[in-house]
Amino acid sequence: MTAATIAPTRLRHCARLGLAALAVSAFSAFGSPAYARGPEGIADVAEKVIDAVVNISTSQTVEAKGGGSNTMPQLPPGSPFEEFFDDFFKNRRGPGGGSKGGENNPPRKTNSLGSGFIIDTAGVAVTNNHVIADADEINVILNDGTKIKAELVGVDKKTDLAVLKFKPTKPLVAVKFGDSDKLRLGDWVVAIGNPFSLGGTVTAGIVSAKNRDISSGPYDSYIQTDAAINRGNSGGPLFNLEGEVIGVNTLIISPSGGSIGIGFAVPSKTVAGVVDQLRQFGELRRGWLGVRIQSVTDEIAESLSIKPARGALVAGVDDKGPAKPAGIEPGDVVVKFDGKDVKDPKDLSRVVADTAVGKEVDVVIIRKGQEETKKVTLGRLQDADKVQAAVKTDEPAPEKPVTQKALGLDLATLSKDLRTRYKIKESVKGVVVTNVEANSDAAEKRLSAGDVIVEVAQEAVSSGADIQKRVDQLRKDGKKSVLLLVSNADGELRFVALSVQ
Repeated sequence: MTAATIAPTRLRHCARLGLAALAVSAFSAFGSPAYARGPEGIADVAEKVIDAVVNISTSQTVEAKGGGSNTMPQLPPGSPFEEFFDDFFKNRRGPGGGSKGGENNPPRKTNSLGSGFIIDTAGVAVTNNHVIADADEINVILNDGTKIKAELVGVDKKTDLAVLKFKPTKPLVAVKFGDSDKLRLGDWVVAIGNPFSLGGTVTAGIVSAKNRDISSGPYDSYIQTDAAINRGNSGGPLFNLEGEVIGVNTLIISPSGGSIGIGFAVPSKTVAGVVDQLRQFGELRRGWLGVRIQSVTDEIAESLSIKPARGALVAGVDDKGPAKPAGIEPGDVVVKFDGKDVKDPKDLSRVVADTAVGKEVDVVIIRKGQEETKKVTLGRLQDADKVQAAVKTDEPAPEKPVTQKALGLDLATLSKDLRTRYKIKESVKGVVVTNVEANSDAAEKRLSAGDVIVEVAQEAVSSGADIQKRVDQLRKDGKKSVLLLVSNADGELRFVALSVQ
């Protein structure tokens, strides 16, 4: 664990933010007590929506393990406490006067608390998946303390969201989703939670950043806020000053589990789509393009004649995916999908996932410096990735191949012996790397022995001489880098740009 931990805002992870410090900062910046207090509308927002924010209480039965309260602690021989603990545990009886302590270790119940909010007066609530994960029993506790048993409608682990349903015993207050895309940096937001079923807690702050990618999932696009996200506030709503939900409080960054003013909420645009699908299907049905993608670095952009560097580089195409029949190939750079600009691979992942399965979309690619439009009918992304274990084989006796040096690499023509040595599949064609010079550009880009160079500057190669010839020509043409299509032993492709200077 690093000093600054990214953690779900569960009961043990969050604490209060010093609002006094926020007020002093605001006062010194603007010189006005009105700004120090924040906008006048916060109280109105809280009053309007507080009854829609609920506590989510869960319980789970877990197997008791050794080392619990009935287990004798391990003490060194001759310890002055040995006689005391021996007498205590031998004479201690378990619950109900049953077996003596240490002989009876029954399963026990654990409880956790989080927050949620009602989106339908018929009894539908939203919370975080991590709040209810593995729960045997889920209860929704209203702001007035009314406790109602809830059922799970569905979860989406990739966005950490869950939908619950329950039968209301009284009229409910529901809240609506706002448009998180309209948020601006510096906009005031209100975080409300019901962490201990004692009633709602309200904190306020501003939008510190948008579209934050903190590498917690494949579709990260968080709203960052300095509004304090307190203990047990996971799953609670983040409101704008119109009383609309523009996010679901999910994560904080903290060195100790307490709030330091860096909190993250899943934007309402994402939440609304996930909730609709969970209510309709009980699961997520995400679009699937059937490509593996990587970032377009400045070096790769220069090699592909793309200015400025942008888009998602197609490193591989699934033979059974929708992109294959549409004519999308490795080396293509996707710059627009269904009318939406693609700045980087995350953009493409999110927009594809949000697009309806079976929809025909226009995909704009750049191929050899020219834009082309491909029509693709999206498939459905399967959550369970099938991973095939590699077959172990005995290491053959090493054989020194005939090699050629280029780009800081020792290169050799693929042979049966080299395929066996590096366990390279028969379907992989190209020139195998047998050694990488230390401190070379190739080493920095993580090329290693056993990698296979399939293409150089988008042309197939079959020998070290082919590679050297391509590199020499690029130098003559004044190019600064060369684009390699590299395969690993299993046939997974990626693009690597190396300097030719």
